[in-house]
Parts: sequence; structure tokens; C-alpha cells
Amino acid sequence: MGKYFGTDGFRGEANVDLTVEHAFKVGRFLGCYYGKDHKAKIVIGKDTRRSSYMFEYSLVAGLTAGGADVYLLHVTTTPSVSYVVRSEDFDCGIMITASHNPFYDNGIKVINGSGFKLEADIEALIEEYIDSEEDNLPLAKREAIGKTIDYAMGRNRYIGHLISLATRSFDGIKVGLDLSNGSATTVAKGVFDALGAKTFVYANEPDGLNINLNCGSTHIENLQKFVLDNKLDVGFAYDGDADRCLCVDEKGNVVDGDRIMYMCAVYMAQRGELNNNTVVTTVMSNMGLYKALEKKGIRYEQTKVGDKYVFENMMKNGHSLGGENSGHIIFSKYAKTGDGILTSIKVMEVMLESKLPISELSKEMKTYPQVLKNVRVKDKKAAKEDPRVEEAVRAAEKELAGEGRVLLRESGTEPLIRVMAEASTMQTCEKVVDDLIEVLAKCGHVC
Repeated sequence: MGKYFGTDGFRGEANVDLTVEHAFKVGRFLGCYYGKDHKAKIVIGKDTRRSSYMFEYSLVAGLTAGGADVYLLHVTTTPSVSYVVRSEDFDCGIMITASHNPFYDNGIKVINGSGFKLEADIEALIEEYIDSEEDNLPLAKREAIGKTIDYAMGRNRYIGHLISLATRSFDGIKVGLDLSNGSATTVAKGVFDALGAKTFVYANEPDGLNINLNCGSTHIENLQKFVLDNKLDVGFAYDGDADRCLCVDEKGNVVDGDRIMYMCAVYMAQRGELNNNTVVTTVMSNMGLYKALEKKGIRYEQTKVGDKYVFENMMKNGHSLGGENSGHIIFSKYAKTGDGILTSIKVMEVMLESKLPISELSKEMKTYPQVLKNVRVKDKKAAKEDPRVEEAVRAAEKELAGEGRVLLRESGTEPLIRVMAEASTMQTCEKVVDDLIEVLAKCGHVC
């Protein structure tokens, strides 16, 4: 990870860690970088947080000053920007979002011309430009100055693309959607309505301050109640920019990213659509997923945390399904990044084609108890690599003796160490995690 760009773009508190000056310089750089030998075309989308408009205007100013033409999708999802970029010949795309973070945070995700997250070497060049004392990039003049184009039609084309992927009508199916007061509010309900579902929506009134507030995939308990109260067949919850999706079955049980991958992998394998008979996961997936896949004769591969690493593995090896427990699921035949609404459509396909409720489709996967706690630290790298902490992790793993696991990792977007344990009982998990947090505190790393 660089100084500003982490695993999911440039993210931080608006006007504290990420300022309008940062956004302007990102735009200046990208406008000049992609406009070296032609008139650059760059598309921008944003989520619903209040500062997204501020950053949109700053980016537009930088991009057009650098000579690029800018196309505005307005409030839309991250995967829609990826789709528009790769299908409509844009040089790159920008999504203004802090995903599942609270409203006061924001971020800038840059998507390359292939619809995937920007290469690390270009991010490094942007960081170098942001920190440079001199601005040596040329300013466009006269007719070379870029123009701004309203491009809501691009979002509409994405909606049409999603509708075209459904294999059956959703007629008669009662579906609940938790839209997180975020990007999905402009897309998801229209898709499900067009496919014939009886659609019930929750958290569908964004005001700039309520994105992810007690709603969405990070507060799935609200959708659980919503599904039960309305006697729905299934529910889907998205995060702020709708690139992740979690599910709730008709009984009100959470179907997380691991269970979604399991049911989709089994379904795709039966139809000969699971390339290399392999699913790509991150190290955060539950041991229960691996054991369930092994029983079905399905292989798996692990990557670092981050859907960008999952996708890199999928592209390198030709795999068709991968994702994260958090709900970033990638179907490489259709998308280059996690897409929450696409994931919903694929889950609906499994349910409708199998003629089984969601609760039946994932019941063979037994989840190991897991505890994950976030610890705010002074220095993530120093905390994780402290020999005393490493020794404590080894001791915990030895104690679990193959019946569980321990994982410490740095957050890609916040000053946190994530401490996770899986074991046969929740009590064991709690003890292992609390003991490791105590070690971090005794070593002076905890804020």
C-alpha cells in the first residue's frame, strides 16, 4: 500500500485526510496522464454522502484543467462505473465513495480502462505528484480545456445489463432490499421491479448523512427483522457503493459471503460453469467453507484480503468465481470487481433454478465459530511485526492444534489491527482474541 492509496483507493475523513486539494490534484494528474496523445475521456460516479458532491466538483476541475472530457454518472454504484468504463471506451473511471464507512469519510477509487482497479505503479505516480512542491503538469488552454457531460444514460445502460443477466422472471418472489441509503438507491429496486419481483425496500432515503447508518451489509440485523416482519422469501443488503452483498434467508438467517460462494460454486460446478473447479477466497474466509467445498470435490485458493487480490488471482488462473466473506463476490464472466446487485441476481438464479429456498441451499456448510475484533493502534506495521506479538500468535496456533486458526492483519483503510480467531467453540475464540489484544496493549501498541 502507498502513502495515500490503500487496497480500496484513497480514503479518509473528508477535509481531514482527504481534501479538495487532494481531489483536484488527482484529477489534474489523470487528465494529463491519459491525455498525452489524445483527448482523454473519463467517467465519474459517486455515492450519496454529503462530501461526494464536493469531491466530484474538485475532480472535475482538475480533470478539465488537464484537458480531459468528463462524463458524470451522478449517484451510482462502483460496479456500474467499472461496467461503463470497459464497455464504452473510456480511458478510466473514478468512483467517489468510502464504501461501508460512516458518512464523514470519503474516498477516491480509480478504475482503469479495463474496468479493474488502477495499477499500483500509476497510483505511486499520483502520490508523487500530490506531494511534489512544484506543479509541472501543463494546463489546457482555449479549446483544449475539457468539457463536462451529463451521462446518466451510462447508469441506465448498466441497469439494462443487469436485467439481461437474469435467467428467469422473479414474478411472485417477495424480495427485501436494504439499500444502505447509498448508491444502490438509484439502481437496485428498478432492476428487481423490472424482473417481476414484489420488491420491499429499506434504507432508501439518503440525506447525505445517513449512508450506512444502522443499515446495509454492516448492520444486517435490520434486514433480518425486515424479512421476518414482511414474510419475505429472501433479502439482500448492500454497502454504501453496492459492490458487496449479504443475504438473509426466508427464516431470517444471515447468508454471508462464504455461504454465497458455496451455493454458487456448487450450482456452477453442476452446470460446468466453475472454471478449473476452483473458488478463490481470501484468508478471512471461514474454515467451514473449505471443508464444505472439499466434501463437494471443489478446490479453493487463498489470497490476501481485498477483492483486487481475488480478481488478480482469477485473471491469472482463469477462475470464474471468487470473493470475500464480507460479500465482495466476483463473477468474472460478467464483472471485473465485486458487484452486490449482480450477486443478488446470481443468488436468485440458484434459488429459482434449483427450486429450493436459500436456507436449504447453504445448509450443508457448517460455519466455525469466529471472533473478529478491531484494535486501534499507533502503527499497524510495527504492531503486527512485533516479535512479542508474533510469538503470541504462534503460541495460540499451537494451542488450537489444527482445530482452528488465528489471523492478525492490518486494515487497508483505517489505523486498525484486525484480530481474528476460529475454533470449535465461541468461548475459545473469545479467549484467544482477548489474549492477543492484551499482548498488543502490554507491548504499547494500542491507542
